[in-house]
Amino acid sequence: MAASLLIEDVDAAYGAVRALDGVSLKVATGETVALLGTNGNGKTTLMRCILGLLRPTRGRIIATIDGQTTDLIGRSPEDIVNLGIALVPEGRRLFPRLSVEENLLLGAYRRAARAAIPRNLEFCYDAFPRLKERRAQPVGSMSGGEQQMVALGRAVMCAPKILLVDEPSVGLAPILVARTIEKIAELKEKLGLTVLMAEQNFHQAIRIADRGYVLVHGRVEFQGDSPAALGDSDLVRKFYLGL
Repeated sequence: MAASLLIEDVDAAYGAVRALDGVSLKVATGETVALLGTNGNGKTTLMRCILGLLRPTRGRIIATIDGQTTDLIGRSPEDIVNLGIALVPEGRRLFPRLSVEENLLLGAYRRAARAAIPRNLEFCYDAFPRLKERRAQPVGSMSGGEQQMVALGRAVMCAPKILLVDEPSVGLAPILVARTIEKIAELKEKLGLTVLMAEQNFHQAIRIADRGYVLVHGRVEFQGDSPAALGDSDLVRKFYLGL
């Protein structure tokens, strides 16, 4: 099932502060594209624009899903999620007093996902056995790594075609970062997803990315058509490798 994103000349601002300046990028069907950049360079702002949480002041954001092309600008977050676009937000944004299973089920509120709740819930528990063991545990009592599993599982319950993942490494120990990145790759392959992942951990991101873009002060300053091209970039060497 085809699912792709095209972003053209997007500007966005918070009041008088411009956060994105002419951002253009694309994510083709079945790709994992890394959106790289240090804190404050516009990665989360772009994710918010795609999901309708912030309206750009200029540009287009086009989603093509199963042959249907839709301009996302001006649509509500609910409408965008109903198209099959799900976000794993920075900081996870779970409901701490609800159980693991209750948080997962909240991800399945869109109509197209409701009929598949039993199958998707079983898939989540197969992908994350720890969550099955702790399905009745309040999420707020779990570790950061376990909470990230819940956040990923909640997105899976939405039955998405396009998965947006915002800073999955934030707040996690290095070994858990590696496992989380690997799990994103596993979910992408098993579910046939198209993935746009915003991440500041360059070394982990390029382990699973097909290619990537580097945002600096709200602008795309480099596009790498492969992990090797990203690693050879002078910009990446300056910001990430200290060279």
